[in-house]
Amino acid sequence: MGMAIGRPNLKILYILEILTERTDEEHALNASQIGDILEKEYGINVNRQTIYSEIEKLELAGVDIVKLQTKLGGYYVASRLFELPELKLMVDMVQSSRFITEKKSRELIGKLETLCSREEAKQLSSQVVVYNRIKTTNETIYYNVDMLHSAIYHNRQITFRYVDWTVRKKLELRHDGAYYVVSPLHLIWDDENYYLIAYDEKADRVKHYRVDRMRNMEILEDCRSREAAEDQTDLALFAKKTFGMFGGRDAEVQFLCRNNLAGVIIDRFGSSLWMVPKDKDFFTFRVTVTVSRQFFGWLAAIGKDLKLIGPKDVADEYRQYLQEILEQYTEGEEGARW
Repeated sequence: MGMAIGRPNLKILYILEILTERTDEEHALNASQIGDILEKEYGINVNRQTIYSEIEKLELAGVDIVKLQTKLGGYYVASRLFELPELKLMVDMVQSSRFITEKKSRELIGKLETLCSREEAKQLSSQVVVYNRIKTTNETIYYNVDMLHSAIYHNRQITFRYVDWTVRKKLELRHDGAYYVVSPLHLIWDDENYYLIAYDEKADRVKHYRVDRMRNMEILEDCRSREAAEDQTDLALFAKKTFGMFGGRDAEVQFLCRNNLAGVIIDRFGSSLWMVPKDKDFFTFRVTVTVSRQFFGWLAAIGKDLKLIGPKDVADEYRQYLQEILEQYTEGEEGARW
């Protein structure tokens, strides 16, 4: 004769669900209210003593449930995996990320709302403003990121094709659709975009690729190159010296800077930078940067209060960069370029 299998006791799970979804510090439920919800929405009739007993079991299991010492009494879940300010911060990050599509943004925010009570979720919903923000329409980036993490973890090379925008607002395959083969090193977030840092064995150098512009990606059976396996890239240093994720040669440069820009310089290069006072108005500093037109653009945007004073070849290259721009705005036929 077989042993009878009893009906599982789901009351405790339903009570946990009710407390998790519907209570917080500002919204408690007493045993009578919990009993009414169980009866009306779950079809389960229980007395208050049973509810007290089940809540006690949940507390013994480690659920942080607070009992109010008031006339009406009541219970609420006091602590959760994420606090409401943390969830608000994550919602803001999802909303402001350009690489996350509008559809995926709403899906992610909906999932974040399940990590707090219903009343707290209303606060998250009230701060959601996704419309009229610049958002990508390409959802393949999520799968690309997952595949890249997998390739790095399993020490495999990848192959893909790369696209660029045309003036007709269409994506066009670079190099006539040729496939790239690289050894992925790191994924890095810069200026609201995901970039892959990878070693190109054919070119014998490290390159950067926008993940949202990678197409037809596959993980190869070939292991990553020896250079990739031995990579010791300091991502914090890499982010400080690289401007706009554009490559170039590294150089230690020296600046003369007005004191009022100290905060701007620290924000860019970090507080460990050695800033040497020159007089009451200026200080000097040295820093290693990746010399590129994007670096020159950053320098030009700051203006005359920051001067590149060395080395001479970098300063000459910056002067040439500015001269080429100035010539386009020179009056008369000689300066006209358009």
